[in-house]
Amino acid sequence: MPSVSRHISRLGALAACSLLLLGVASGCSTTQEKAEKQQAQSKHILEARAERQKHKHDKDKPGKQDEKGNQR
Repeated sequence: MPSVSRHISRLGALAACSLLLLGVASGCSTTQEKAEKQQAQSKHILEARAERQKHKHDKDKPGKQDEKGNQR
């Protein structure tokens, strides 16, 4: 009977290692998804910043007036 218990213990160890590897693999995909989301958010922030700066520089140009004759 010692061979049966040895076989069961090997299967148990293999199952535990498999579960651990599955947990690590799923954690990596979650980390990658977070990184992609953060990168997209950063890109959006930089684009919005560039647009604001573009409008700010346009505002500094003399001679631009709105319909009421006020400087923008």
